[in-house]
Amino acid sequence: MTQPASVASVVEAFFVRHRERFVYVHLVFFVFFLILLFAPLFSAEAKVGDTQWTNFALFANYVMWGLWFPLTLASVIFTGRSWCGLFCPMGAASEWSSRVGLKRPIPAWLRWEGTPIVSFVVITVLGQTVGVREHPEGVAIIFGGTMLCAIVFGLLFTNGKRPWCRHACPVGLLLGLFSRLGIVHFQQKKIIYFEKTSSAERYAERGLCPTLIDIKRKDESRHCIECFKCVHPQNSGGLQMRFRHPGAEVEKIRTHHPNITEVVFFFVAIGTALGGFLWLTLESYQNLRRSVGEWALAQDWSWIGNSGPGWLMSVHPARGEVFSWLDFFMIAGFMLACAAATALVLGLMTLAAAFLAGEEGGDGTLASRFLELGYQFAPVSLVSLIIGLGSKLFMPLDAFGADAPGIAKEGLFAIGFLWSLLLGYRLLGEQGIAPAKRWLPLMPGVVGSCMIGIAWWVAIFGAIEL
Repeated sequence: MTQPASVASVVEAFFVRHRERFVYVHLVFFVFFLILLFAPLFSAEAKVGDTQWTNFALFANYVMWGLWFPLTLASVIFTGRSWCGLFCPMGAASEWSSRVGLKRPIPAWLRWEGTPIVSFVVITVLGQTVGVREHPEGVAIIFGGTMLCAIVFGLLFTNGKRPWCRHACPVGLLLGLFSRLGIVHFQQKKIIYFEKTSSAERYAERGLCPTLIDIKRKDESRHCIECFKCVHPQNSGGLQMRFRHPGAEVEKIRTHHPNITEVVFFFVAIGTALGGFLWLTLESYQNLRRSVGEWALAQDWSWIGNSGPGWLMSVHPARGEVFSWLDFFMIAGFMLACAAATALVLGLMTLAAAFLAGEEGGDGTLASRFLELGYQFAPVSLVSLIIGLGSKLFMPLDAFGADAPGIAKEGLFAIGFLWSLLLGYRLLGEQGIAPAKRWLPLMPGVVGSCMIGIAWWVAIFGAIEL
């Protein structure tokens, strides 16, 4: 239920009043981001006993993985995609470059809904093989390369827009999908009814919106970067910022353009991230690597033991880490296999839930129920990514005891699990199922969330001993 407009109006008025100054914020973050990316390449190597307060490379690493990534992910619940519109240096650079570029139309391959999924998987796998969480060179390669791509996309396509942010940014995809859970949204002042001809939000390469939203038909949050360009409080039309309870958009996802690529992303992203941790902790991975290596040598593929280029894999002999082509293919293959396996398991659980919902009187087709119920995994996916990829956020809790970080992670996962359970329950209600009949179709989602929790427990704390 939408909250009273008073507080939202005050917040809206503040940002509208200062939106012309956003460019200065972008410039500051652009410079700071470049320093974080490239200054560690020239700083002294960390010594035993160094911390983020005594070594700049460790400081930059902590800012990236202990603050920026997890807090940006968490912020979508409270402020939507505010990072993208107010702070992100990549998106701002892409928009700046598009004003002086070739201004070509956005090609169909870039507008394909699956492009950001491919982008996320490629960046996540490459980040693991170059050691993006451990080595400053890896950070420079991944984020510097991403910045370069954002600028190139701006130079090639549109005029004063952000095609990179809407179609290809791997971080933007994450924030966009999870912003559907957020309490901030921008809605029409006057409700205008249009006939829906597709499941996709209408697209407009002309107009105010830098992410190409047709603001007259806007009714979802995922592409809105909260730049406030479309907000004009003095006018009777246009958009206004309002607050809502967490998860409101997902609970009524059937009226907010549910998209199968989003559901696929929930399934694939969590598996890809899991694979990036499980190969480090599972003994079975090391056994498999050894077997594949022995088989490759038996085929006379001696090159498999050589190291490759530093932009493709970690080659840091001074730090005791040198990957070979065997490591590269094994890590990439293992992560992709984890992504596929997770997508298969969660897909089957969602299919079971959709079937059981139909048996209990749920409306719509099996496919439509599957699409809607796939969104129940959004909260558990979000907290899993925060816990896994942003684990350094919890490091300061060591001051409260060695068990404190683990307890905090478990508590956060429990919140995500219960929220996913609540979303599933309410989604079944939207499908017309009576409260007493919702528990059976809810069970597959519970099983799926539990399996995610067990997998992350193994990835973070090691194998479970029975």
